[in-house]
Amino acid sequence: MLGRRNQQRSFFDAQSLPHCVPADSFYGRMGAVSETLFRDEDLAGMYCPDNGRPSIPPSLLSGVLLLQFFDDVSDGEAVQRTIFDLRWKVALHLRLDFPGFDPTNLVHFRGRLVEHGQERYAFDRLIAVGRAAGFLPDKVTLLVDTTAVGGAGAVQDSYTLLRKGVRKLLKVAGFHLPGKRQGLSPESQRLVATYLEQDRKAEIDWSDGQQRLNQLQTLVADAEAALALVTPEMDNEEVRLAGWLLTKILGDDIELDKQGRSHLAEGTAEDRIISITEPEMRHGRKSASRRFDGFKSSVATELESELILDVADMSASDGDGRELLPTIERVEQQGLTVERVLSDGAYPSGDNLAGCATHPGQPIDLVAPLRRGPDPEVDKAAFEINLAERLITCPCGHQAVGQPARDRLGRPILKFGFARPVCAACALFEDCVRSQSTGRTVTTHAQEVYLQAARQRQETAEFQELYPLRSRVERKIAELAGHGLRKTRYRGQPKRQLQRLWTGAAVNLKRLFTLAEAKGIDLVAVLATFTPARATAGRA
Repeated sequence: MLGRRNQQRSFFDAQSLPHCVPADSFYGRMGAVSETLFRDEDLAGMYCPDNGRPSIPPSLLSGVLLLQFFDDVSDGEAVQRTIFDLRWKVALHLRLDFPGFDPTNLVHFRGRLVEHGQERYAFDRLIAVGRAAGFLPDKVTLLVDTTAVGGAGAVQDSYTLLRKGVRKLLKVAGFHLPGKRQGLSPESQRLVATYLEQDRKAEIDWSDGQQRLNQLQTLVADAEAALALVTPEMDNEEVRLAGWLLTKILGDDIELDKQGRSHLAEGTAEDRIISITEPEMRHGRKSASRRFDGFKSSVATELESELILDVADMSASDGDGRELLPTIERVEQQGLTVERVLSDGAYPSGDNLAGCATHPGQPIDLVAPLRRGPDPEVDKAAFEINLAERLITCPCGHQAVGQPARDRLGRPILKFGFARPVCAACALFEDCVRSQSTGRTVTTHAQEVYLQAARQRQETAEFQELYPLRSRVERKIAELAGHGLRKTRYRGQPKRQLQRLWTGAAVNLKRLFTLAEAKGIDLVAVLATFTPARATAGRA
């Protein structure tokens, strides 16, 4: 049942007694708005209305959760701070003798937020408060970028992935229960005992290549035997997912030689599983020299107010630009209109440029540089392409006629091919042509007209003036990182997203305090007149 905060003041309230917490600190400012920052009735739908013991007030737990992400502390430490840290007592309006609560209450509260679709509660509420205070215009300019985020699971090698994959499959199929093993063949009994009665690597000399190869044969054979053993259980969704996971590991990490022996595959599969404990973790790159393991986080801030308007969990293997259009959609669900986006060269793909140019309501101005290859003199951008006449002119003045074709999505494109003798006689031949048998080929994008317009635009003075403003999002990402954004606490996408959003909410609250002071706005008054209906009005 919903518990509510007691509004009756006590002589022992931290706010009622002299204290040394500065009024202009984050904790002092949060204490000034604490009574109206979060409301119990906002989250009443997460609790039974008329049965059970009263819960810890969700307004209090929301405040604790916000401070937890602001200070980047564990559940246990967060509870300890409500008991012993005067800054937290002031920020949350707690009594000096507040006894605390069990840390598992925070676990259950986060679970309720996710279960009831309220993981955006604090984030959306503070954005709406920013709008009500006049800090956000109706039409906004977004600054977007991503950052690498470490995962909560252990990164494991192929041998460990196979061993733990077999163990997980057998366990979810129920073979850890004695009754499930009855009637199994001796070989199946050995398989189950090997992987469920212990969990450690084989005792071999791992520096010996032949012993590692022999162990790999054993692991692959056992994985295939485990998949065969649980085939009758595949109607169970949990078993099916564990079976898919093990099958994917075999497909990504293992290849057969001509003799049919298993070997570790050369290279790395694009979407390779790297952890059994957190199967959604991936290898990722922010540059050719910087690899990371885990996830990415996409961040979008508003140009003038510097409030964070969106923060989202992404796969580490996804390109940064894949999240652009979904980011715009989420921002506009808050009742805002995006009129311009500033981003780096990872975002202006043909599809993103087209999506912004044809955005419903009004076009969105995507200001971002198109990347060029290592040799700009012979890059595709150096070729003049006349789409109307299907004619291309190379940097040395040679021309070719395009042939209609289709891309992998079935969309119409043009393919241009220059004759080999023409290219061979050109001074740029060595740098321009990679083929051993044909001349240079150039393929257009299905959205080539938008790419051409973007290339022309980035040479203008207007572009040179606007683009440097994008760097402001990087300092906001650095601020989020200081509050723990780059360390994933939880497993599973909903809880990861909750962490991203509440960290963003904590940073936004700090920014709201700064904006309110600079503009002479009384946030207490704004929050006092602010209702949940206004918070959701723009999302209908």
